[in-house]
Amino acid sequence: MEEPYESPSVPLANQIPAEYHEFLTVFGEEEFKQLPPHQEYDIPIDLEEGKAPPFGPIYSMTPAESEALKEMIDEGLATGKIRHSKSPAGAPVMFVKKSDGSLRLVVDYRKLNDITIKNRYPLPRQDDLVAKLQGAKMFTKLDLRWGYNNVRVREGDEWKTAFRTKFGHFEYLVMPFGLTNAPAAFQHFMNDLLRDLLDVSVIVYLDDILIFSKNPSEHTANVKEVLRRLKENQLFCKASKCFFNVTTVPYLGLIISVDGISMDEAKIKAVKEWPVPTTVKEVQSFLGFVNFYRRFIKSFSRIARSLHDLTVKGTPWNWGTMQQLAFDELKHAVTSRPVLVHADLDKPFFLETDASGVAMGAVLNQRQEDGRLHPIAFMSESFSPAERNYDTHDKELLAIIRAFENWRIYLEGTKDPVTVFTDHRNLEYWKTARNFNRRHARWHLILAMYNFVIAYRPGKQSEKPDALSRRADYARIPERAQIMIPDSHFVVAVSIEAPTEEEIRAMIRVSTPEDVSLESILHFLGNSPEKAPATVRSKFKDYVLQNGLLRYQTRIVVPDDEKIKRLLLLLFHDSPISGHPGQARSLELVSRSYYWPGMKAWINRYVEQCDICQRIRPAKQAPLPLQTLEVPTRPFSVISYDMIVKLPKSANYDSILVVIDSFTKFGHFIPCRESMNASELAQLFLDHVWKLHGTPDQTISDRGPTFRSHFLKALYQRLGIRPSLSSAFHPETDGQTERVNQTVEHYLRAFVSHKQDDWVKWLSTAEFSYNNASHSATGTSPFYALYGRHPSITPTGETTSMPAADEHIKQLKEVQHEVLSSLHMAKERMKAGNNSTLPDYKVGDKVWLDAKNIETQRPSKKLDHQRLGPFKIVEQISPAAYRLELPASMKGHDVFYVGKLSPYRFDPVRVPPPPPAVETPSGEDNIQEVEKILDGKRDHGKWKFLVKWVGFGPEENEWLWEKDLSGAKDAVQDYKKERLKLAKEKGSSVNHKGLSKSSKRS
Repeated sequence: MEEPYESPSVPLANQIPAEYHEFLTVFGEEEFKQLPPHQEYDIPIDLEEGKAPPFGPIYSMTPAESEALKEMIDEGLATGKIRHSKSPAGAPVMFVKKSDGSLRLVVDYRKLNDITIKNRYPLPRQDDLVAKLQGAKMFTKLDLRWGYNNVRVREGDEWKTAFRTKFGHFEYLVMPFGLTNAPAAFQHFMNDLLRDLLDVSVIVYLDDILIFSKNPSEHTANVKEVLRRLKENQLFCKASKCFFNVTTVPYLGLIISVDGISMDEAKIKAVKEWPVPTTVKEVQSFLGFVNFYRRFIKSFSRIARSLHDLTVKGTPWNWGTMQQLAFDELKHAVTSRPVLVHADLDKPFFLETDASGVAMGAVLNQRQEDGRLHPIAFMSESFSPAERNYDTHDKELLAIIRAFENWRIYLEGTKDPVTVFTDHRNLEYWKTARNFNRRHARWHLILAMYNFVIAYRPGKQSEKPDALSRRADYARIPERAQIMIPDSHFVVAVSIEAPTEEEIRAMIRVSTPEDVSLESILHFLGNSPEKAPATVRSKFKDYVLQNGLLRYQTRIVVPDDEKIKRLLLLLFHDSPISGHPGQARSLELVSRSYYWPGMKAWINRYVEQCDICQRIRPAKQAPLPLQTLEVPTRPFSVISYDMIVKLPKSANYDSILVVIDSFTKFGHFIPCRESMNASELAQLFLDHVWKLHGTPDQTISDRGPTFRSHFLKALYQRLGIRPSLSSAFHPETDGQTERVNQTVEHYLRAFVSHKQDDWVKWLSTAEFSYNNASHSATGTSPFYALYGRHPSITPTGETTSMPAADEHIKQLKEVQHEVLSSLHMAKERMKAGNNSTLPDYKVGDKVWLDAKNIETQRPSKKLDHQRLGPFKIVEQISPAAYRLELPASMKGHDVFYVGKLSPYRFDPVRVPPPPPAVETPSGEDNIQEVEKILDGKRDHGKWKFLVKWVGFGPEENEWLWEKDLSGAKDAVQDYKKERLKLAKEKGSSVNHKGLSKSSKRS
C-alpha cells in the first residue's frame, strides 16, 4: 500500500504532486493561522432555559505544560482565534499527550455540554459511505488540519467558550475541540460545502475526505475541484496525512482498494501475531480466547482437537505439524467472516477490556442478527515501563482509554452509549467521581468525548480481552508488585487549585442582581433610600452597595447560588491554605468576609459530608480530663513544645518540632530530626522562635530525653528561662501541644502523597492554616490574637487601609484583653466532663471503620487515614456489634464492635471517588482488636489460641492459629508468660516454646 507523503523536512512543493501546486496554500501552515470569516455554518451554543455556563477551577500544571500553554495562548491571540474575556463563565484547561508525544490543549467543557441543547444532525453510516466506492480505480485522501478551528463560533456566543488559566481569562472565536455539537456542526458544514459531489466523486466523514474516480483520467479534475472549494472556504489540509492518486488507501478503519474493501490489518494484528504456544498453560489461554467464537466457526471441535489433547493431564508435550495447522486455522477463522464483522454505526457497540501487569487487551463487538456479539476488531498492547508502575485500577482504566482512542472512528459521537465491560468493579463508579489526580483528570477529559457506560462483569466471563492481555510474549516482560491502594485516592485536594477571592467576587457581582431574594434590598438601595419609609430604612439599615457588591454589616452578601457557596468552601475549607478545618473553624473563616442566611447550617453540612475529613479524622471520643495550668498574661511569656516523631523521611527530616504560645495559641511547625541533640534543638529554638518573640518566662515540654538534656537546662538557665517539665507519665500536661500535634497530622494526612515523603513542603501552609483558624479557647485565630488583624488568603482586588499606629495599638490591647478573658473561661470549661452516646445503626447504613488496628501498605501510621471505608452494614449481630460488607482484600473478621464504627455523611453533589482498596499484609488476618487470649492448645504440632475480642461477648470468642495472630503478638506473649508462671507454680514441666499439651483455659 502506498504511504502518505510524510516528511516535515521535505519542502511542501515536494510533498504535493505537481498537478496540484496551484493549491499549495491549502497545505500551508501560515494560511491556517488566519482567522476564518463568519459564515452561515458558524456553530451556535444554545443553552437550556435558565441555565448558565459554569465557572470551574484551575488545574495545576507541570512547568513544561505551563510553558506550552503560554505559547499556545500567545499564538491564539496573535492569530485572533482567541481573545481576552470578561465572561462570567470559565472552564478549566489541561493537556493531553498525543500519540507523537506532543501536547494537545483540551478545555474541560463537560459542564457546558451538559446544559447545551443538542444538535441531532446525523453523522454518515460507514457502510453507506463505502458502498459508493464500488468500481473506483483511483483515490485521494485529504485530512483537514484542525478542521474544527476552521468554523467560527456564532457571534454573541463566544463568551460561553471562556476558559481559565493561570495566565488569564480567554474565549474562543473559532469552534474549539470538546464542544458537544462540534461533530454535528462540522459534518453539516462539510456536507453543504461538497453537496453536489457527495457520492459522485467524494465521501466525507468529519475531517476525512476521500475523493474517488472510476475513470483515472478524471481523478485530477475531481481533486482540484475539492481543493478549490477548500481554498475558497479557508479550510486547510495537513500534507503529512494525505494520500494522492493511489489505488489503495486506509479509510474509516478499512482498506479501500481497486479490488474492493478489506479489513485493516491493525484490527486483527493482536490475533494474527499471537505467539506460538510453548507450554500447556499458553495453549489453555489461546483456547479460552477462541472458545468464545466456536459457535461461529464451522467444525470448531475438529479443528481444535489436537490442541485440546495437549491440555489433557498426563499428555506429554508435543507441538508438531497438526498443532501448528490447528493454531493457524483458528487464528484465521477468528479474523475472518462470519466471526469478524464490519461495523454498523447504527448499532450499539460493546467494548471488552482487560489489563494484566504488563499489557492490555480489548475486543470491540456488535450484536448481529443471530442475537450474539461478534467482534469488529481486536487490540493488544504492552504497557510502557512507566505504565507498568501504575496500580491495578489505573491499568484497567488505561486499557479503556487506549481502546477508545484506537477505535475513535467508530466510538466518537455514537447515538447509543457504548457498553464497556470490565472485571474491575470500582471502574463502575469512576465516571461519577469528582476528586481527581492530574492523570485521572486528563483521562476524564478524553473519555468525556464519548457516550458510554461502564458495566462490571466477573473475570471468568472476560476471557477474550483477558487472554489478549496475557499473551505468552507479554509474560516475558517483568511485572512489578501490584499496588492495591491507588495513589489517586491520596492526592484528592492537591490537584485542583481553588479560585481566588477576586474571581469569586466577580461571580457574586454577576449573580447578585439575579437573586430574587435580594430584589427588595437592591431596589431599596438603588432608589433614594433616604426617601423610603422609616420601617423599610430600619429593616435594611445594615446593607450597603459598594462596587457592585452587596454588603451586610461590612460582609459581602452571597447570593443564593450553590456553585458560589461551594467555591467559597473550596477555598476556605478544601484548599491547602485552609487545610480541611472543622465546622466551627470553617464557619469562622468564611464569615469573616461573607454572609448569607443559614450559612452556619450550610457550612456544617458541607464539612460533615466532606469525604476527605471523614477519612482522615479519627472518630470522636470522649476526651480524658486534662490538668489545667495558670493562664499567661501576654503573648509568648509561656510556651509549650513537643515533637512529632517517627515520620517517613522527607528532605532528610523525620520529625516536627511544634512550638505553641500558651496565650495567643500561635504556633510554629519546624522540621527536624528525632536524633538531634540538645545543642541542635536549642539552635532551632533560637532560629525560629526566639528571634521573632524573644525569651519566654516559662516553657512546658514533654519529659523526653532530648528535653531533659543537661546542656539544654544550662542554656535555659543562661537565658533566664525556668524549665517546667511535664508529669512523668502524663504528656498532656496542658493538652495544647498534643492537640496541635493532632491538628498537624490531620492536615498532612489530607495533602501528602501516597508515599508520604513530601510532608516537609506542606509544613508552611499547615502553619498558616493553623494560625489563621479560630481557636476554641480564645474565640479568635492565633494570628489575629497576636497581630490584631487577619491575614489575606488570596488577592481580593480591593484596596485596604491600616489604622493609625495609636489606634492599632489600642485595638491590639482590646483584642488581647478579650483573649485573656476567653482563656479564663476556657480553663473552667476544660474541667467539665464530656458524655456521649453511641449511634444507633441500621442494616444498609454506611459507616466508617476505625483504622487503629488495621495494617495498610503506607509508610507511616501517623499520616495514614484514620478511618477506612465507608462500608455497608449487612447485619446487626447485637446492640453492640455489626457485620460489614468488606472488600475481598481485607481478610479476617467482618464483625465489629460499635465503638469502632462512626456514621458516614454523604454529599450528593461532591461525589467522592470509589473507596481505595485496603489490603491487609500477608498473615494479618485479624483486623479486629484482641482483648485477651483465654486458652491455648497444640494441634498437629502447631499452636491455636482462644481469642476474646474487644467489645464482643463470649459468643464471639474463637480459636485461631498463632500465625493468624501476628498483629496481636503482645496478647500472645502475655498469655504465654501467664501460663508459664502458673506452670512453674504448680511444678509442671513446660517446654521452651511456653506451653504444655495439657494447657487448660485460664
